[in-house]
Amino acid sequence: MTYCVGMMIDGGTLFMSDTRTNAGLDNISTFRKMRHWEAKGDRVITLMSAGNLATTQAVVSVLDERTKAHDEREPSLMGVPSMFQAARLIADTLRNVIANHNDAGQTASASFNATLIVGGQIKGGPQRLFLIYPEGNFIEACDDTPFFQIGEMKYGRPILVRAYDPAMTFEKAMRLMLVSFDSTLKANLTVGAPFDYHFYRKDSLCLGPSGRIELDDPRFMSISTGWGDALKSALESLPDFDADPE
Repeated sequence: MTYCVGMMIDGGTLFMSDTRTNAGLDNISTFRKMRHWEAKGDRVITLMSAGNLATTQAVVSVLDERTKAHDEREPSLMGVPSMFQAARLIADTLRNVIANHNDAGQTASASFNATLIVGGQIKGGPQRLFLIYPEGNFIEACDDTPFFQIGEMKYGRPILVRAYDPAMTFEKAMRLMLVSFDSTLKANLTVGAPFDYHFYRKDSLCLGPSGRIELDDPRFMSISTGWGDALKSALESLPDFDADPE
């Protein structure tokens, strides 16, 4: 399983993904689930993936090869004129990869499914964020839906819904993201650190702050401990349940 979040705020777009993949409790591996394409001054595109690892790696490989081929007959992420066209190209690639796997003899198509989040900005257009489904269709983030989650989303969603503010800074958005990821990994063993993150600053047209956060990162440990203590304190401040009301 996986947990990835893409969130738009006024100052840019924040991406965060876990790195755990597993086929059982005794077979745990770490794989990067975030990929960037950048042409400074022209475009930055970030992709995150959840689902079948072979499918997502095949999608990224096809997209990478097209950026290096310089073949006008094959559209490339470095050549599309808008983020909408980038999302459509990625969606078509995902659908084709899944279809090719199915044609190879596997009948359980769900086993090859993957879901993607793609966002960024191309010169001349606004920053945009999309959620791409295995069928190849996609939706775009908006004021009513400013963030997308893929993978094991239910544990980390409540804090995002309650605390999201489009005016928050990158630092406050990171704090919110880390609380969401902390809640998820404590509830589900198939989600785990380290966490990769990238913040695209609106209109910068270059990669922004990025990195990897380990479980022993003092910033993460402080947020995790503080959030746990705050929850306990809030619970203790609530009135006790009255089992025999008059």
